Amino acid sequence: MTEHFDVLIVGAGLSGIGAAYHLQTRCPDKTFAILEGRESLGGTWDLFRYPGVRSDSDMYTLGYRWKPWHNPKAIADGASILAYVREAARETGVERKIRFQQRMQRASWSSDRARWTVEVQTGAETGADSGDQETRRYTCNFLYMCTGYYRYAGGYDPHIAGQESFAGRIVHPQQWPSDLSYAGKRVVVIGSGATAMTLVPEMAKQAQHVVMLQRSPTYVVSAPAVDPLAGALRKSLPPKAAYGISRWKSVLLGALFFRIARRSPRFAKQALLKGVREALGPSFDVDTHFTPRYGVWEQRVCLIPDGDLFEALNAGRAEVVTDHIERITDHGIRLQSGKELEADIIVKATGLELEVAGGCEFTVDGRRFEATESMNYKGCMFTGLPNLVYTFGYTNASWTLKADLVAEFVCRLLREMQAKGADKCLPREPGPEVGRAPWIDFSSGYVQRALSRFPSQGLKRPYRLYQNYFLDMLLMRYGRIQDGVLELSHTAHDARQEQERPVPEAHPEHPRA
Repeated sequence: MTEHFDVLIVGAGLSGIGAAYHLQTRCPDKTFAILEGRESLGGTWDLFRYPGVRSDSDMYTLGYRWKPWHNPKAIADGASILAYVREAARETGVERKIRFQQRMQRASWSSDRARWTVEVQTGAETGADSGDQETRRYTCNFLYMCTGYYRYAGGYDPHIAGQESFAGRIVHPQQWPSDLSYAGKRVVVIGSGATAMTLVPEMAKQAQHVVMLQRSPTYVVSAPAVDPLAGALRKSLPPKAAYGISRWKSVLLGALFFRIARRSPRFAKQALLKGVREALGPSFDVDTHFTPRYGVWEQRVCLIPDGDLFEALNAGRAEVVTDHIERITDHGIRLQSGKELEADIIVKATGLELEVAGGCEFTVDGRRFEATESMNYKGCMFTGLPNLVYTFGYTNASWTLKADLVAEFVCRLLREMQAKGADKCLPREPGPEVGRAPWIDFSSGYVQRALSRFPSQGLKRPYRLYQNYFLDMLLMRYGRIQDGVLELSHTAHDARQEQERPVPEAHPEHPRA
């Protein structure tokens, strides 16, 4: 039996739980369900289990606008974030709407029926070879993708010459083994992104020695794990008011930093490097190990709480090596410089594999949708895909800031469609004057590897993907739904009229085709 819902939300992570809350609050007459491929909710914060996993955004902006964050730590660990998301789902009743172990495979849109048919694979992923899985179908009027932006099945794991001969263990953070003990071990972490900078100081607490091996440096900034202003506000104001002020403070400071970085890149670079030099001292080679070749915010800036990475480096429990790998040997890694790093454990913190809408296959009236041929609309819809919204957060700020705005926009859109009697919404294809640009303007390797699989963005609104919370707030929270680009129509109603219209008898001289 095929179940039908007004809205299907795909993904029960931070975005999906927030989307469901907004939907049941602002559109209480809409039926909906959440499809989650895994056995539990939480998304990223349930999937990643590597040592020290945490957010590199403060929780006053990564948290939901509608649910205050009460934990004193502004830079929170993964377990605390997961508990927060689960609490939000439980308190709002959203948890009861989740269908677990249902992995979306494909979705087909019918203009005649103005609905999506969604095909999912059910059962535990480990049951693939045991016949435990089956296919189930749903239909819905609106498809709301909250699948994140990377492939859950596995991260980017490049083959390195000689890795088969390594006598120790090689692991990737996205599939961290529960039985891995690194106490007293020599560890090399390959990478210089947020994951590597989380792993190194945490593993250094137990390991004999930890090396962060990088090809090139990343910008790093230290911030207090506990926000003193937020703590003071909690003592004197109601929780909701204290949270709101802390949230806006973080939003404004983040936006100001990004604006300065774009307007005065040299000043921003000098300010960040000054902080690193003050933390590591005059004898540390900051030019080699912490001075990137690119501008600030051309890639994501790594945030470290209370300077924990610098502390581990100063204490001698960890070190940074900037070099290229020649090969992995039996007992470590040989570098192009000729230096050898001895290791018992190698961690490939080599990044994510980006993926559009969970890798789902979409067809529209029998024609396969090609994401690369599509254009972004307001950072959440694509030309060529009717009645579908995709949540994609900010690259220069917290993911949830954008996710909350998208959820508000979806609810406004659904109400507008209901008021107009429309059953289809679709952004118009832009003219050549809009131009085309890559989906994300980051130079990071994980982004550049995936851009060929993503839609484009335009150079003009509303086809441009803004990394600007304030502008997006105006466009999505207060902007007109029918803006001359997003078209609302009545396809299914018209189709029913056509089907119900009596068919005339064929005339001998004019037979029906």
